[in-house]
Amino acid sequence: MMDEEAIVTQAEAVLFACGEPVQTARLAQVLGIPETQVPQICERLGERYAGCGSALQVLHLGHAWQIGTRTEFAPLIRTALETKRMQPLSNAAMEALTIIAYNQPVSKGFVERVRGIDSSSVVNSLVDKGLLEEAGRIDVPGHPIAYRTTPLFLRAFGLSSLEELPEPKRAEPAEAFVGDLLSEGDAPSAVATAVPDGE
Repeated sequence: MMDEEAIVTQAEAVLFACGEPVQTARLAQVLGIPETQVPQICERLGERYAGCGSALQVLHLGHAWQIGTRTEFAPLIRTALETKRMQPLSNAAMEALTIIAYNQPVSKGFVERVRGIDSSSVVNSLVDKGLLEEAGRIDVPGHPIAYRTTPLFLRAFGLSSLEELPEPKRAEPAEAFVGDLLSEGDAPSAVATAVPDGE
């Protein structure tokens, strides 16, 4: 039977090569280990990076894992890549994203009813940015597409899971949820580095 350190190294190879978040179930299948062992393996990999002062870290994004660089190196990396500072999300996009984050999966129609304004282009923009994704169809007349947040959403706001979302003030207008979402750690700068320009 393969020793744990060898499995940790294999996990590193898979996560590094994939680049994108890898689901726990998929990682377990590839490594030939139980899903319950995946968090331990990824934590060991993270400890390995921390122990040698590496610029890398292992990110836990809901039910997925990804290798990324530590946040303190973001300015250096942006300079090296000669990329301009990404624009933060617009107020309209933040409203729509927050409504979906707290109520997902929901349709564009639901977002529009809460905001009181057409939100189709805003939702489409968030999908293009990778912060939202389609989540099947809702079992109501017309069967509209449902939307939910993605692992990139968690990464952009420094969350490991949706359970870490701050408690919303549901007695207040939906726009107030935006303040709740940003209050812990003030995430606009994180979003600015994670999404492309635009609305």
